[in-house]
Amino acid sequence: MPTMAAGSATIAVFAKAPEPGKVKTRLIPALGAAAAAELQRRLVQRVLGAALEAGLGPVELWCTPDPDHPFFLDCARRYSVSLAAQGPGDLGERMLRAFDALLGKSARALLIGTDIPAMTACYLREADAALASGCDAVLGPAEDGGYVLIGLRRAAPQLFTGVRWGEAQVCAQTRVRLEQLALRYRELAPLWDVDRPEDLRRLAELEKDWGRGF
Repeated sequence: MPTMAAGSATIAVFAKAPEPGKVKTRLIPALGAAAAAELQRRLVQRVLGAALEAGLGPVELWCTPDPDHPFFLDCARRYSVSLAAQGPGDLGERMLRAFDALLGKSARALLIGTDIPAMTACYLREADAALASGCDAVLGPAEDGGYVLIGLRRAAPQLFTGVRWGEAQVCAQTRVRLEQLALRYRELAPLWDVDRPEDLRRLAELEKDWGRGF
């Protein structure tokens, strides 16, 4: 059995390969397929940078469709992260599979997506601090009704089954499940993700604040 470090957290980044026509499809009318794929590539890299900067423990890139995709292999080399396959099933099945693996080797696990340019190392540290202080779970809501982060100290299958993924009630459903399970949880400030053409304006403003593109 793996040794579980009391002070250790693992961050799982769920990502799709940046293949034109297969990612950011709702942005293709505004950007074109190639530019939408390029945006996906940059978003993945930015989130990996934030996860590594947080310094909480290992960072794993959970890939679809295949960890052997050249982009993921390049990320593994560039960022020194390990790769894992998300595998089959809906989003809930894949997330539960990741938590089962992560919590077998770490005391705490955080799972994030890649559509969230406002994700920072500080936000991730705040999430882990909630778990380290005794919360069973931590939730980072998205402004569109989903969530951008979920963290757990133990796997809870009920959080990932029967959820209407992709709809505006995902975060609300998850809150209800957490309360039904009597899990102590903390909710972080909501963040926005890049999913619709109007989000591109916010992204441009964020880049101005950074003083550079990403």
